[in-house]
Amino acid sequence: MKLKNYIAGQWIEGSGNEIPLYNAVNGELVAVSDTEGIDFESALHYGRTVGYKNLSSMTFYDRGEMLKKVALYLLERKKKYYDLSYKTGATHADSWVDIEGGFGTFFTYSGLAKRMLPNTPFWVDGDTQKISANGTFLGTHILTPSEGVSVQINAYNFPVWGMMEKLSTSLLAGVPSVVKPATPGSYLTNAVFQDMIESGILPDGAIQLVCGEPGNILDYVQDGDSVLFTGSANTGRKLKSLPSVSKNAVRFNMEADSLNCSILGLDAKPGTPEFDLFIKEVRNEMTTKAGQKCTAIRRIIVPENLVGDVQNALSKALDQTKIGNPLNRETRMGSIVGKKEMEVLESKIQLLKAETELIYDGKHELVDADYENGAFISPKVFYNDKPFEKNASHEVEAFGPVSTIMPYKDAEEAAALAKRGKGSLVGSIISHDEKFVAETSWKMASSHGRIFVLNRDNAKESTGHGSPLPTLMHGGPGRAGGGEEMGGLNGLHFFLQKTAIQASPDILTAITKIYQQGATQNFSDRHPFRKYFEEVEIGDSLETAGRTVTEADIVNFSNVSWDHFYAHTDATSLNGTIFDKTVAHGYFILSAAAGLFVSGKKGPVIANYGLENASFFKPVYAGDTITVYLTAKEKVNKGVKGRNIPSGVVKWLVEVVNQRDEIVCVATILTLVAKKSPFVDLKTKEIQKILNNLTENSERKFGLMTPQLMVEHLEEVLRNGFVQLNPSDFPEIPADKLEVLQDWIYTNQKIRPGAQYPMLKDGEMPVLRFKNLDQAKEKLIETLKEYLIYYRENPLVEHYHPRFGMLNKEIMELFHRKHFTHHFEQFGLV
Repeated sequence: MKLKNYIAGQWIEGSGNEIPLYNAVNGELVAVSDTEGIDFESALHYGRTVGYKNLSSMTFYDRGEMLKKVALYLLERKKKYYDLSYKTGATHADSWVDIEGGFGTFFTYSGLAKRMLPNTPFWVDGDTQKISANGTFLGTHILTPSEGVSVQINAYNFPVWGMMEKLSTSLLAGVPSVVKPATPGSYLTNAVFQDMIESGILPDGAIQLVCGEPGNILDYVQDGDSVLFTGSANTGRKLKSLPSVSKNAVRFNMEADSLNCSILGLDAKPGTPEFDLFIKEVRNEMTTKAGQKCTAIRRIIVPENLVGDVQNALSKALDQTKIGNPLNRETRMGSIVGKKEMEVLESKIQLLKAETELIYDGKHELVDADYENGAFISPKVFYNDKPFEKNASHEVEAFGPVSTIMPYKDAEEAAALAKRGKGSLVGSIISHDEKFVAETSWKMASSHGRIFVLNRDNAKESTGHGSPLPTLMHGGPGRAGGGEEMGGLNGLHFFLQKTAIQASPDILTAITKIYQQGATQNFSDRHPFRKYFEEVEIGDSLETAGRTVTEADIVNFSNVSWDHFYAHTDATSLNGTIFDKTVAHGYFILSAAAGLFVSGKKGPVIANYGLENASFFKPVYAGDTITVYLTAKEKVNKGVKGRNIPSGVVKWLVEVVNQRDEIVCVATILTLVAKKSPFVDLKTKEIQKILNNLTENSERKFGLMTPQLMVEHLEEVLRNGFVQLNPSDFPEIPADKLEVLQDWIYTNQKIRPGAQYPMLKDGEMPVLRFKNLDQAKEKLIETLKEYLIYYRENPLVEHYHPRFGMLNKEIMELFHRKHFTHHFEQFGLV
């Protein structure tokens, strides 16, 4: 199979420089890569133009939803990726980390986007700064997608995760990418990439693929572009120094060699949980992906009196690790990715042998494999007896199941040895001694991107030494490359341009879509809390009536809240304070403000969602009159899961003033506001009005029903919603599926045309029950009235639905609204 490249929206084959890719387990040919003849300059141009235009015009929220859809699409097709992953030498556990771990990164960033990022193509960063005396001149910062393309060069150890973790941040930031996987194992990357394209979810130009040698692609990068590189430090430094990169100020992020360490605490003697955890962690990090991990433990730092114990325990653990064909259930460690990489690994092992002692070289028999055809190697443990004098252990990275034990005397020496790696992605400390951990960790932090502390308290939930997490930074200083990837939303900053904006409050509000104090407020007779999420406009405002605070208010609030702080209750204790007399509680002011601005009737506002940045500027005494100005400040779209009404968060600026128009309190309150439902209300007048437009000649847009049959169907399903159906008459619905189905009722997703009516058998057609359409309409309205009265009189009752199980009043009503809307749309009535 010759792997194709995806360039400028087309799958193309290279024209001649073919590189064979072999099965790492048995040496068989898997695929051929070839990038000869690719016009890299045109590829980058296509990304900067078509890709940038399409991605940058999307909102952060929409890009987050895009990531989720892609991850779900790939997850459904994961089996074929596992089949290919085994050919790279990866076991099932190794493949899970690579494949599903990669998809999980997309899911994580999708969730972050939908919870924390705006529904705009830009992102306001930080607070607004008042830069003039009267507040007519303000400043803030916005982040926008860097106007370029991201070239992403990945290592061979994680063909899927390596691509997904870089794309998760670049795509969410709105920057198009060219993916260049390492050539060995690129057939796996190619398979996942193909499905990403075939899903049709990503816009044109969002991603391109160079599957093979990168040629001179970096000669064409320019200002605004970025390069993300994972690989050897030597290669990374060469790429970073290219004239096209250095002269054009191209952003360059490098993740390179990393001689990560793990420190066994002085307290972690044999027999303690920490000693056992340490041995297990070191073994896992040496054998997972056959040690081909940038985060693997290369240096094992142990108390000098425990070297023998660690050597013996680790040797026994490694002896129990069966090596061989990843398809065999007994196998716990697979192969190196290829013979060429084996040669490099062997050369590094020889460098270590020249200075340190090889104390474990388990010659394992292979399971369903052989050393001649496959790229297999047994784990190897070295011992450096003088780690402050012998430097090979701190300078040579053998990228495989190879690690070196070295002794230390105290916390000072442990930290010093950790730092001799000259920059690492991760260092771990396994200890239950808080003082030892605290002292060691802060001393070694300057040379590590991440510090992982493990002990008996967190072992059950720990993700392990070698697992980078999307919400935490992955990268490290010095030898590790000095780069940063992921790290939650911080990972997006690499791809975003930060720009300071200075303007008047009105202009800044218009630019940022966030209300700025001093900007024009929009007052109307309609209370802002009576508006659905889509209807709320930034700047919508309300001026409340005034309320005069009394002594009784202060006393009563003290008793209700149990807040008897002297400033509120004891006028004799105010000498030397900032108060002239007993003062109203700050939380009373906020509560009284809420009482003034809330709308008591049921409406789109579902709940109070939070409170931010509450500040009190002047005391309020008995006799003062407060008035509140409520202004819609910001809208945050919200992804809703489970049985929750689709909604968004509206942030409201609350300004409380006294009778002298002095601001006494400013706060931001958050409300959860329902979105407008796309479904009709179950109100007799509304349904009757819609039915009036239905005639025997009304044309259907889908399905087979006649107008009368549709009305009779609605009446029957509605009546079934309040009569007692027998669950035993219908197929049982699995509990896990039932929960998903009922959750779906809460969404704004519509019923798809062609859904099967569960009351009918396959091929069965309903029989008309009424004389004509008018009689059917009358019966439907009559049944609707019965339905509404029944649930008003029995609000806690539940009834069985053949497709959705037992439904309460709320879920039943949501279902019928969807159902009515579905059939009204069938005849173009709504």
